[in-house]
Amino acid sequence: MTLKHFINLEWKQYFRSSYWQKNIALNILLVFVGLYFMLSFLALGVALYPILKEHYPAQDPLHIVNNYLFYWIIADLLIRFFFQKLPTMSVKPLLTLPVKRSKVVNYVLGKSVLSFINFLPLFAIVPFGIMLLTNNYDSVSVVFWMITLFTITLIGNFLNFIIENLLAESELSFLPIVVVSGSLFALNYFDIVSFSSLISKGVTAIYNTPIFIIVPILLLVVLYIINYKSLKGKLYLDSGLKTNIKEVQTSNLEWTKRFGDVAPFMQLDLKLIWRNKRPKSTVFLVIFGLLYGLIFYPNPNYADKPWFYGFIGIFVTGIFLINFGQFVPAWDSGYYKMLMSQNIKYKQYLKSKFTLMSLSVVILFVLSIPYVYFGWKILLAHFAAAIYNIGINTHVILLGGSYNRKKIDLNQRAAFNYQGTGAVQWLIGLPLMILPLAIFGVVYWLVNFEIACLVLVIIGVLGIVFHQKIMNVITKKYLASKYKMISAFSQDN
Repeated sequence: MTLKHFINLEWKQYFRSSYWQKNIALNILLVFVGLYFMLSFLALGVALYPILKEHYPAQDPLHIVNNYLFYWIIADLLIRFFFQKLPTMSVKPLLTLPVKRSKVVNYVLGKSVLSFINFLPLFAIVPFGIMLLTNNYDSVSVVFWMITLFTITLIGNFLNFIIENLLAESELSFLPIVVVSGSLFALNYFDIVSFSSLISKGVTAIYNTPIFIIVPILLLVVLYIINYKSLKGKLYLDSGLKTNIKEVQTSNLEWTKRFGDVAPFMQLDLKLIWRNKRPKSTVFLVIFGLLYGLIFYPNPNYADKPWFYGFIGIFVTGIFLINFGQFVPAWDSGYYKMLMSQNIKYKQYLKSKFTLMSLSVVILFVLSIPYVYFGWKILLAHFAAAIYNIGINTHVILLGGSYNRKKIDLNQRAAFNYQGTGAVQWLIGLPLMILPLAIFGVVYWLVNFEIACLVLVIIGVLGIVFHQKIMNVITKKYLASKYKMISAFSQDN
């Protein structure tokens, strides 16, 4: 099978899927974001030499840039770890065909080289290199200097996949890379080990003696081989079938029966959260949400800005609602087809989600009561925000869930995992966070703080009063999208 066949298969897979049209708006936005960064890097590459020459006339601009390469490498690795994933394709059908695994692996790794993150630095490197040539730098040395920086970029590309492979099973997989990067930065900052100087001397040596470029090229080849062997070793039909045997831990969920006919669904949701990596992260984020207020309330800069308390209250009391609710019903995408084939009422299914999210808001409000230490206005704002979250934001986020079309793998790494994230998850933040902030801020500006809180409470109470009618509308929307979601969840994103 040739490269042309692989590209043809991926092209058909993408455009024949049921979700590609849903991403058109988001993809157009990403194109504009990409163009913005390209133009920014291009402007940096053109302007960097004259700026450095103007501010540091006694120093060589190239030497200054080489001294800062260490910080670029650290930042590049962190950005890659959090945002770049190994490009994959549906390889299992190919494993039953006479296609060499080596070709599949080489294609996947080769495709990673074409990542936008790899080519973005060239928009700064090439213009800066041209500026060096126009200022009578040695042309051969400048060309090898640019090739060296691009080679370092590719080294970061393959090193990132090795790091991800080593840390993928860890619940807090981002901590080691953050700690190591921070430690290297600290060692360099306090002049314990001058990594800036070491990298600068190495790149300068390649500039002066281009034959030394063989060193980073050999390192790149070694990293490619390591990735090749690692990926090829996992490329079997039965890979992933064997799992670690663990003792089953059971929990007493009898207390959920007091919620009536939604109890079975609540039990399923609680077990799903407790037993899987991805949804379990929503529980860890609750701790961050509760402590979020400590960033603002003790800060004297926000003491005279009580209009901001409403936004903080929405976030503190609704952190679980926001993070769990935005992926309803995608949490159940793995068995959604089976779930929809059962003799159950869709309204009961959605009611269980609503009940769980509302219960989380009440619990988080109670846990946030100690914030009254910073003033009674904070407690009042949190109470108003909690009522608003229960009456309005629960319905908003359930309605947004009817547009979810992306499957979620519950066992994937939770931290900085964007699988299942689409335009819905980005746009839902506007009515969830910005709308209550706008209402609270406008009323506070026109009247006072107490009336602003009262308005949030009244709007929330109206949502609670008309809950049944709103849920009927939302249920109809889910039923209308039922088969589209079944089809979408049956596909790999």
